[in-house]
Amino acid sequence: MAEIEHFVDPGEKVHPKFSNVADLDILLYSSGAQTSGQSAHAMRLGDAVEQGIIDNSVLGYFIGRIYLYLLKVGLRKDKVRFRQHMENEMAHYACDCWDAEAKTSYPQRERARCAFSLTHPHKVVNVVKFEPNRGAIGAAYKKDAKLIFDYLDACDECFIGDGEKRLNESGEFSVSTEGKTFKLSTDMVAVRRFQKTLHGRLKKKKKSLGGGVPLHRLLVWIQRDRFALQYFSFPATVSPYKCCILPLSQNQDFTPFVQQLSEALTRKGVSHKVDESSGSIGRRYARSDEIGVAFGVTVDFDTVNKTPRTATLRDRDSMRQIRVEVDALPGLIWSLANGESTWSQMELQYPLFEGQETGRKE
Repeated sequence: MAEIEHFVDPGEKVHPKFSNVADLDILLYSSGAQTSGQSAHAMRLGDAVEQGIIDNSVLGYFIGRIYLYLLKVGLRKDKVRFRQHMENEMAHYACDCWDAEAKTSYPQRERARCAFSLTHPHKVVNVVKFEPNRGAIGAAYKKDAKLIFDYLDACDECFIGDGEKRLNESGEFSVSTEGKTFKLSTDMVAVRRFQKTLHGRLKKKKKSLGGGVPLHRLLVWIQRDRFALQYFSFPATVSPYKCCILPLSQNQDFTPFVQQLSEALTRKGVSHKVDESSGSIGRRYARSDEIGVAFGVTVDFDTVNKTPRTATLRDRDSMRQIRVEVDALPGLIWSLANGESTWSQMELQYPLFEGQETGRKE
């Protein structure tokens, strides 16, 4: 469970960064569409706010951010919609509320919630309080004066009314606190009545309904079949392992390069694993694909025999490989794993790998 609370001025329900998401086209299922039996339809987020379908741009901004987040972690654009709560669904304090939903073969759809609520409206209230004469009470009760001040400040309206009545009738009343009793006279305390304006506070709440359901939907969508084998096609940004380093064989000449790459990826903060097992390179690729590792680096005999030192980089989904200098690989993988670049851009920049040119160390 995760939650964000964002407070705004009730008179200025405008988010300064709304323009960053205003042009997003999002599938919206408004309460009006639900009532009239219409289906959800794609709409520009800015238009939805301008037309009053979404209450204000603060709510609109966070709807846009949630939408971008869901897409980035791998949910499909054509399967995600935002549904507005009907009047009988919203909490009594809510002004507007939308759920991000995702369609699968399972009935449960809710993913994250955006609500805009008014904690209380602008209103004027009557206030009744004891007003102590601090000098008189301090002179009479010395170090116990603070006990009396705290007690008077905490009294409710009913007790204050009773105390005022006794002051008017007998000129004094008693209070008991911390096992002590104190008499207060009209020169020590009075009753003050005044009005106070309570200003409404608008609260935007974005709530993720736990990680289990979104993860399950993601796993349903990204499961793939290839050559009678199943694998997970995680987006690189959320793949548990971004990269697997695979020496072509257990030849000891590969070890320094494997260590160099592993240490460099660690410094870059790129999660990776090293597979130095004795299986064929194809079988090890399949094992890596099965758990959703986005990329694979293979150290082969061309890495050892040729300069500049290069290794192959393999994309899990296309199974295509490029050849890149060893020193450049960690930065390139970091860029791919963080969404700074794409595989298609890499293929334009580096030569495709077609096969080793050398055998064992020459």
